Amino acid sequence: MNNERKKSIKRSKTSLPELAAERIREKIRTSNMSVGDKLPTEPNLMKELGVSRTVLREAMMTLKAEGWVLPKQGIGVFVAEPKPMDFSGFSASDTLTISDAIESLELRTAVEVEAVALAVSRRSAMQESDICRSFDAFEKKVALGKSAEQEDYEFHLAIARATNNDRFVKFLDVLGKKTIPRARLREEAGLPRDPNLEQTLNEEHKAILDALLDRDVERARDAMRTHLTNGCNRYRDLARAIQKTKS
Repeated sequence: MNNERKKSIKRSKTSLPELAAERIREKIRTSNMSVGDKLPTEPNLMKELGVSRTVLREAMMTLKAEGWVLPKQGIGVFVAEPKPMDFSGFSASDTLTISDAIESLELRTAVEVEAVALAVSRRSAMQESDICRSFDAFEKKVALGKSAEQEDYEFHLAIARATNNDRFVKFLDVLGKKTIPRARLREEAGLPRDPNLEQTLNEEHKAILDALLDRDVERARDAMRTHLTNGCNRYRDLARAIQKTKS
């Protein structure tokens, strides 16, 4: 990670309610808490987290909205049961076509533009570091002149995790890396690898990352929308290139 981005991470400030919410999420994830388990009382949580009642209640409102907890008046706050999700029909197959890839990117645009906006305001310092590490891994592959489809997927997945809403993560998990089939599609069509493509993608990722580190929600939305829309256009260009080879 370059020095400029290291400084950005140090300058980034997460609000107290966001920090409290993330620590409670971590407590639920790492303390073997099950659905229906009762969280510590409000005074105990205030003491454990070192926050005021106002901060804690705002954090609990966020966690309730995300489906992490279920407050019961006069009884306490309990670990909630996530609602079942049905993504049948959305999984990517090994035979993904250019048309499939474009449709998938259009769907991802509708989801990931808002995901990055949530990540801007909700991410923890650890999640921010994970996003930066994913970016660095992609950038390293680009510098070596290698395809970076897995690293591309991991960058988007790190942003989804930073929303602290597991549904965004599950959405990308279901679609999987197979929604980024650019290398396979070019190879199957007998077209050479585009040496400039990965660098272009790296620049688009950097625009997303910079906006996220600057806590600029609208810029992050615009950068993600531009990135995924450009992806659709690149697949359309690929379809035209393939058509030319057949004519």
